[in-house]
Amino acid sequence: MTLSLRTIKIVFATTIAIFFAKMLHLDYTVAAGIIAILSISDTKLSSLKTAGQRIVSTVVALAIAAVLFQLFGFTTLIFGLYLLVYVPIAYKLNVQAGIAPCSVLVSHLLLEQSTSVHWLWNEFLLMMIGASLAILFNLYMPSKETQIQAMREAVDEKIKKILLYFDQTLKEGFSGTEDFQLIQELEETLDEAIQVAYTELDNQLVNPRFYEIHYFEMRKVQASILKQMATNLRFCHLPTKQNKILAGLFYLTAEQLHESNSGTALMQNIQELLNDFRNSPLPQTREEFENRAVLFQLLNDFTRFIDVKQKFYEKYVPETRGTTPDSQ
Repeated sequence: MTLSLRTIKIVFATTIAIFFAKMLHLDYTVAAGIIAILSISDTKLSSLKTAGQRIVSTVVALAIAAVLFQLFGFTTLIFGLYLLVYVPIAYKLNVQAGIAPCSVLVSHLLLEQSTSVHWLWNEFLLMMIGASLAILFNLYMPSKETQIQAMREAVDEKIKKILLYFDQTLKEGFSGTEDFQLIQELEETLDEAIQVAYTELDNQLVNPRFYEIHYFEMRKVQASILKQMATNLRFCHLPTKQNKILAGLFYLTAEQLHESNSGTALMQNIQELLNDFRNSPLPQTREEFENRAVLFQLLNDFTRFIDVKQKFYEKYVPETRGTTPDSQ
C-alpha cells in the first residue's frame, strides 16, 4: 500500500469514526478515530485479524478493569494492577494488538470513576466503530497482479542468463564470478517476489490463489540448485564431447525457459546424455576422471532442476498452459 493511499484511508476512516461516535452521543469520541488509525493495515486479512483481536481484547480488558476497580477502587495503583493482570492474559490469548487501545479505553473508566453499564457500553462501541471503519476502508486494496507478472518475467530472465553463462563456461572455461552475482540477484528478486505474492494473497479474502507463491518458491528451489551447479562448474576444465552436449542442454533450456514449459522434452534430452555417458569410453587419466565426475554431478543437479519444474507444472497444468500445445 502506497503512502498516499494509506494517508487517505487514515484521514477518512478517522474522521468518519469520530463523526459516527458523536452521532451516537458517545463520550471520548476521538478514541474511535485513534482506534481507526491503529487498525489500518497493509492487507485486508491483517486488518480483519487485528480488528478481531482488538474486539476480543476489549471485552477481556473491560471485564478485568471492572472487577478490579469495583473491588479496590479507582486509583492509579489499581490501573497498574489491571495492566499486571491484563497484559499476560492478552499475550496468552494472542490478542496483544489490543493492549494499547484497550488500556486507553480503560483509562476512561478511571477518569469517570465508574464501571456502570453506560460506560462499559460506551468504550465497547468506541472500539467497534474504530475497528469497523478501518475494515471498511481496507476493503479497497489495489491488485499487485501486474507487479507479480513483471517479477515472474524478471525471475525467468535471470535464470536464462545464468544458464547461458553455464553454457559459455562449459564451452570456453571458467571466466569469473558473474554466475554467482546473477544467482545472488535472482535470490534477492525471489525474496521480494514471494513477499509481494503473500501480500496479494492476504488481500484475497474469497477464493485465495496460491499459484504465484508456489511458482516463486519453485524458482527459489531451482535457484538453490543453480548455486550448487555454479560451484561444481569451477572444477570442469577439459573440453570434452560431453561438455559440449551438456552446454547445449543449458542453452536449449535457456531458450525454452517459460512458465508454461513442462520440461518433458528436456528430461528426454537428459536421459539421452546419461546414456551417452554410460556408453562412452572410460576416462584414461585422473584429470579426465575428475572432469567426468563433475559433469555427471552437474547432470544430476540439472535433472533435479528440471524435475522441480515438472512437478510444479503437473500440479498447475490449467494455469501454466500456454496458447500452443508445448509452449516454452
